[in-house]
Amino acid sequence: MTTSDAPADRRPRRARAALAAAFAVHGAVTGGFATRIPWISGHLGIGPGQLGIALAFPAIGAACAMPLAGRVGHRYGSRAALRGLLALYCLSVALPALSPGLVALCGVLFVYGATAGMADVTMNALGVETEERLGRSVMSGLHGMWSVGTLAGSAAGTVAAHTGLDARPHLGGAAAVLTVLGWLACHWVLDLRTAPEEHPPPRFALPPRAALVIGAVGFCAVFAEAASLDWSAVHLRDVLGSGPGVAAAATTAFSCAMAAARFGGDPAIERFGPVRTVRAGGAVAAAGGLLVVLPTGPPQAIAGFALLGAGIAVVVPLAFAAAGRSGPEPSQAIAGVATITYTSGLVAPAAIGRIADASSLVVSFGVVTALTVGLVAGAGILRAPAAARE
Repeated sequence: MTTSDAPADRRPRRARAALAAAFAVHGAVTGGFATRIPWISGHLGIGPGQLGIALAFPAIGAACAMPLAGRVGHRYGSRAALRGLLALYCLSVALPALSPGLVALCGVLFVYGATAGMADVTMNALGVETEERLGRSVMSGLHGMWSVGTLAGSAAGTVAAHTGLDARPHLGGAAAVLTVLGWLACHWVLDLRTAPEEHPPPRFALPPRAALVIGAVGFCAVFAEAASLDWSAVHLRDVLGSGPGVAAAATTAFSCAMAAARFGGDPAIERFGPVRTVRAGGAVAAAGGLLVVLPTGPPQAIAGFALLGAGIAVVVPLAFAAAGRSGPEPSQAIAGVATITYTSGLVAPAAIGRIADASSLVVSFGVVTALTVGLVAGAGILRAPAAARE
């Protein structure tokens, strides 16, 4: 790969800061949309079953579109590709609130997921290259900025919802502001272009086998993340008898611990390497899972969810980084890992519910705890090529 912008190539720190801002914008779109899902379902008059169908379409769109990301980057260059895809994603967040019915909602959520997934692949491919240029780990911090963006977007959305603001002006305004911010941030990211003698990637590239193995590790982490985000408050309410405020604190503790651990993840990865860091994180997450499933009180369960968040925080960033190093075409491998992790995030909430229906939420989080133990066993696949310290 070459770069068409020498000043940007000589200033990888500025490129990293710009990419971190792009990650934050991407996260803010996700967080803002999530808070207005109740308004959208109420406005359209659709029940939980129909809403569940509609909410499957972002993951379907992402899975269909992510393998195309490498071709887009090859044709337009990484900077223009990210700028365009991120802008489309930001603008698409306004569409669900404008949908006249369920069919239209499914269609726009497909577009929302497709643009989200392609922008995600492009951002992470740029993150891997930026990491290589800097000669140190930065992926965990970049994903930490995504978490910060998600928290900011959800906070703004929560305020809008509590004040009774119609989701149409809220999401329309958010789309406009975030599009501008993302457009500006992308001006300083690396502008990678394929050398003229290199062949373009396939129009629809299937992931290499190595990416599928790496994706299995990411699957475990994202399953635990999605399960904790959607079911932690329910667990405290239904299993431990907590009130709404205490129950909500479990979700907050999980999210904040994950964001904080991602910002502290890069120094840990630099010192201990990706394998030991993920193994330690898996052990911490498993300990947190035990606190959740053991017959303890709300404070211990909240602490358990915080440990779960901290323990799995660095896994997905390291999975993307390992995928980007696993073959000659980073976007292709990252798309494969991203598809698996998106699928995990889609199936986890429903799987937890089905297991709980058949047994209990305690058993459901026992499954989550077992998956975090799998992180300890599977961490070796994330080994850096030249990680002698591992």
